[in-house]
Amino acid sequence: MNQDCVEIRVRYSETDQMGVVYHGSYVPYFEIGRVEWLRKKGISYKELEATGIALPIVSMHINYKKPARYDELLKVTTKLKSQNGVKIEFDCEIRNENDELLTTAHFILVFVDVNLGKPILPPDYVLDLIKISQ
Repeated sequence: MNQDCVEIRVRYSETDQMGVVYHGSYVPYFEIGRVEWLRKKGISYKELEATGIALPIVSMHINYKKPARYDELLKVTTKLKSQNGVKIEFDCEIRNENDELLTTAHFILVFVDVNLGKPILPPDYVLDLIKISQ
């Protein structure tokens, strides 16, 4: 299966005075989703970084449909769209407790050698774990 979900409760600090989630708070929600997606596939982002590989975002598109609100339990779904060469792409969505679609997003990340500062192909073990989920 190439998609996974994680639940996040909206904290007060992530909202504005009206109790609505600030638009910038969604980026960390999606990051949590991607990191947990990798973890469930057997890829620790911390261990990946320890080997000198990072996964910076090179493109993101977020579509806000309905607001999330303070204390709501959100379900962040992360789905692998593709992995080709140095790039990996994810489609994501956030739904509230009533299963209403609140936000959708598309992210493109690139495997980068931290020491060289250049894109690299992912290690074979990462490719193997990603292929299992496709």
